[in-house]
Amino acid sequence: MEVFGNYIGGEWIPAVSGETFLSVNPGRHSDKVGEFVRSEKEDVSHALSAATDAAKAWRLSTPSERARILYRAADWLFEREEAIGRELTREEGKILAEARNEVRRTAEHFRFYAALSYLSRGETYPSDDAGVLLYSKRYPLGTVAVITPWNFPFSIPGRKIAPALAAGNTVVFKPASETPLMGVRLVEALEAGGAPAGVINLVTGPAGAVGEPLIASRALAGVTFTGSTEVGFHIQRSVAPTCRTQLELGGKNALVVWQDADLDLAVKLAVVGGYNLSGQACTGTSRLIVHQTVAEEFGKRLLARVSALRIGDGMESGVDMGPLANHRQVEQVARYVDLGVSEGARLVYGGQALKDGAYGDGYFITPAIFADVTPTHTIFREEIFGPVLAISEVQEFEQAVGLVNDSSYGLVASICTNDLAVARQFAETVETGMVKINRTTTGVAMNAPFGGWKDSSTATFREEGLQALDFFTKEKTVFMGSWT
Repeated sequence: MEVFGNYIGGEWIPAVSGETFLSVNPGRHSDKVGEFVRSEKEDVSHALSAATDAAKAWRLSTPSERARILYRAADWLFEREEAIGRELTREEGKILAEARNEVRRTAEHFRFYAALSYLSRGETYPSDDAGVLLYSKRYPLGTVAVITPWNFPFSIPGRKIAPALAAGNTVVFKPASETPLMGVRLVEALEAGGAPAGVINLVTGPAGAVGEPLIASRALAGVTFTGSTEVGFHIQRSVAPTCRTQLELGGKNALVVWQDADLDLAVKLAVVGGYNLSGQACTGTSRLIVHQTVAEEFGKRLLARVSALRIGDGMESGVDMGPLANHRQVEQVARYVDLGVSEGARLVYGGQALKDGAYGDGYFITPAIFADVTPTHTIFREEIFGPVLAISEVQEFEQAVGLVNDSSYGLVASICTNDLAVARQFAETVETGMVKINRTTTGVAMNAPFGGWKDSSTATFREEGLQALDFFTKEKTVFMGSWT
C-alpha cells in the first residue's frame, strides 16, 4: 500500500512522529485507499514557516507567472480526470459520474482564476488637492489556511486555493481526514504546474492535532473554511484579531412546490437535490414545502421515483446513490430517522441501514421520505446531512415563505412554479444567500458569488467569482503628490 506524505517547502516528507492512518473506501471497507501521515503541532509549525518564508517572494510574482502555474495545473487535472475521478469515488463514495464532474470543475476553477489573476482591482478618486493623485491598490494577505470537508474533497479546496494563489498568497492546506488522497492529488497538480517551494503546503491528520494549532497561529493572515456551523463558529472565536475569516457553514435548504408547478420537474428537483451525493451537501435539499392542492399527487410521484433508485458502490454502472462517507454518518442519519418517527412525523419510505450481501462491506442506507412534518419536529429544524426529505404542506404563499425562513440557516432556497410574479416575490422575501427558480438547490456557478445568510455563513466574504479575490487581498490607499 502506498504511503503519502505531507508536502512542505516543496518536498514530500513524513510526519515528525512517523505515525500514519488509513483512508478506506466507504463502499467497500476491504478496499484500502492509502496510508497517510498523521501530523501534529510540529508539522503544522514547519508548514507555516515554509509558507511565510515563501510569501516574501511570491507576493512579488507577476500575474502571468501565477496564471501559468494554474493553467498548467488545470491541464494536468484534465489529463487525469478519469483516474482521479475513480480515486475520488473510492475515497469519498459518490457515484463515478459525480466524481468525474468534480475533477473537471476543479480544473475549470484553476483556469478561471488563472485568467482573473490579471484583474487585481484598484480605484482612482478625485482629490481636493489638485497636486495629489489619489488611488487604492490591493495586495495579497500573506499566508492563509485552507480547511475543507470530505463531501467535495476536490472542488471545495480547489475553489479556495486557486483564488488564494492567483492573488499572490501562500497556502497551508488541511484536507478532511476522510479524504486525504484528494488533497494529495490537488497539491500534485500544483507541483506539476510549477508552484515554487512553500507556496502550497499540505498537512494531513485529525482536526485536533492539525486544525487547532493551525488556526491558533499568529502567522496566519486568513482562514477559509467550509464545514459545520459549530466548527466554523469555533474558528471565528479562536483566530487572532488580525486574522481574516471566510466561513461557509451548514444549511437546511427548502424546495417549495407551488400549486402550478410541473410536478415531474418538482420530483426531479427534489430527488437530485435531496439524494445526489447521498444527501451529503450543505446545499442539498432537506425540506419540501408543498402546496396542499398538489401534495397528494406530488407525494405519489416522489415515492415512485425514490423507491426505484438503485443504491450501491459508486463505481458500479447504473447506481443512483452511493454510500455515506463513514460510520458516524450512518449513525447520525439513523438517529434523525428515529427522532422523526418518535416525534410524530410519518415515515413514508426508507431510512434503513443496508447490511446484507455486498451492502455489509459499506455504509449504505435507503433514502428516506417523511410526511406531515411541522416546525416542531427536529427533522425540520436541524441539519441532517444525509438522504432524508421532510414534507410540509401549506395553503398560502406567505405560509410557504414563513416556513422557508423559519430556520437558523439561510444558505439556499428554491421554488418550482410557472408564475413569474410568484417566483419574483419568492426571490425577494426568502432569507437565504442564494435563491433558485425551477432549479435544484444544489450546484454553484464559478463566476457568481456563493454564500449564505444567518448561521450558514459569517457573511464576511463570498466565495466564487471575482468577489472571491476580495477575501484574499487587502487594500491600501495612496496619496501621490508634493506637499505644498
